[in-house]
Amino acid sequence: KFYINKLTMSKFNTSVIFNSKMYFTELWNILDVLSSLLFCLGLVFRLTTELFYTGKIILCIDFVVFCLRLMAIFTISRTLGPKIIIVKKMIMDMFFFMFLLSIWVVAYGVAKQGILIHNDSRLSWIIQGAIYEPYLIIFGNFPKDIDSDIDSCSMNGTDPLKPKCPVLNENQMPAFPEWLNIIMLCVYLLFVNILLLNLLIAIFNFTFQEVQDNTDKIWKFQRYELIKEYYRRPATAPPLNIYSVFHYFYLKIMRRNKPRKHNEFSKALHIKECCLQLDQIAF
Repeated sequence: KFYINKLTMSKFNTSVIFNSKMYFTELWNILDVLSSLLFCLGLVFRLTTELFYTGKIILCIDFVVFCLRLMAIFTISRTLGPKIIIVKKMIMDMFFFMFLLSIWVVAYGVAKQGILIHNDSRLSWIIQGAIYEPYLIIFGNFPKDIDSDIDSCSMNGTDPLKPKCPVLNENQMPAFPEWLNIIMLCVYLLFVNILLLNLLIAIFNFTFQEVQDNTDKIWKFQRYELIKEYYRRPATAPPLNIYSVFHYFYLKIMRRNKPRKHNEFSKALHIKECCLQLDQIAF
């Protein structure tokens, strides 16, 4: 606990001394701050009886954030470092791809739910039938709650653990046109499983090839960023860096100006950073 508190102070000190706006543009810095805040929040919740389990959940999520932060170690590797850039770019590609995929999921899911189910007032089951089940169909997980077994669903939708049964006619047979649902399912699988997923694979291949062709430049830029980061770090590790914190604040508040040596080094780093960023834009 004491180590995490000192680590948080070190991150706060770094963000204050070296321009907080620029500090939060880096993903690793955001993960550092987020992991520290989640740990403090989870620790406070764990100290109270009513919120003990909530604190446990927050700490479990914080552990995931800490593990993701460990990926920054691989940036020093010439082989694995560029792969981190590939993963980040693929995540951005997939984020924008999800907008295109969501159109087909919502279109099929809402139409299917409206045809099969009539006047279901339970919001959780409506969302599950209109969004969640069409999404699982992409991975081959077809819903099994609607079949010939009448016990698998609730006729009036009163059972909270079962979905509502489809609309039935006077002969207790499904009133909806089965051929229409089959056609909708085939068209949905054709466009989503074949067209859109292959489009996503093609986007990933393009991103991988684009970064792989410039592996050496990317690795050098990552190495430069790592050297610059450790130059700004205190000489001692937490919790001994409390003395460095006071030293930095003394230089910031009392002297008002940075040392000349630091100014020259920062200026040189800024020039190199601009040149490397121009190279990144060029390719």
